[in-house]
Amino acid sequence: MSSHTTTRPPAARPPAARVVLLTGPSGSGKTSLAARSGLPVLNLDDFYKEGTDPTLPQLPDGGGTDWDAPLSWDADAALAAIGALCRTGRADVPVYDIATSARVGASGLDLGGAPLFIAEGIFAAEVIGDCRAAGLLADALCLRGRPTTTFRRRLARDLREGRKSAPYLVRRGLRLLRAERSVVARHTALGAYACAKGEALARISAAGAPDAVGAAVHS
Repeated sequence: MSSHTTTRPPAARPPAARVVLLTGPSGSGKTSLAARSGLPVLNLDDFYKEGTDPTLPQLPDGGGTDWDAPLSWDADAALAAIGALCRTGRADVPVYDIATSARVGASGLDLGGAPLFIAEGIFAAEVIGDCRAAGLLADALCLRGRPTTTFRRRLARDLREGRKSAPYLVRRGLRLLRAERSVVARHTALGAYACAKGEALARISAAGAPDAVGAAVHS
């Protein structure tokens, strides 16, 4: 009879934190909702590609770069930052200036021991599958509202912040107004739950409850 003992591999270490991915059309209120949650926030818009990147997608009408297409965004870098935050509670992230389409620095994001954080941006839905497969996902939400309200809020914000020239912002705003319902449909197809702000805050609160965190760690 063999005396050989089979050694089991060590169990995978659970993540130190989980992420709520918050997406929705530009101007839907993601940033303000994330701030209201009181949780640490990773701004996914800081992972836009720079304006000189040759892989940037172009608008079909010759109007320049299509900054609303997922290919204008560095999903791999965003995923790496999310993974680092979940595993270690800290990550180095770029600082991006939308007006100049360039990265202008870097900063460190520290969760301070928080077991939950929000990663918000118009492309957050693009990484739902990867985060779920890695066991990092607490929830994925898509803010949904009235398209005309989103249009007004987005245009006022972009003009106030000088993100691009006024004619460009107006053209973009009208294009996104027409496309808003299809944007929400795409995000939900990728796994996000579409809801208004009140329900989103309730789901974020539920994801951060001690029993929800414990269940995720032991699942």
